[in-house]
Amino acid sequence: MAEPKLDSQQLEEGLGSMDGWQLASDGASIAKSFRFANFRKAFAFMSEMAMVAEKMNHHPEWFNVYNRVDVTLTTHDSGGVTKLDLALADAMEKAAP
Repeated sequence: MAEPKLDSQQLEEGLGSMDGWQLASDGASIAKSFRFANFRKAFAFMSEMAMVAEKMNHHPEWFNVYNRVDVTLTTHDSGGVTKLDLALADAMEKAAP
């Protein structure tokens, strides 16, 4: 069974406590760009988050160039943002400097 999509109030509340996350114009995903001191630190962040995502069985869409990691989160089988996305975003916030 698919995780239920969050409504606009739930999204606003969830994103309100997380700095820099943006809701896509269509409301179907959230995104943030993380910056690190160098490639090694960016890759270490991705490695750590890969393990968290695997445990959650919820995987990010991400892109890495040198010290930047661009992340987009959505729950595809729900057609939008769910609690899983906010939980993974929160884990990323805690792991990033």
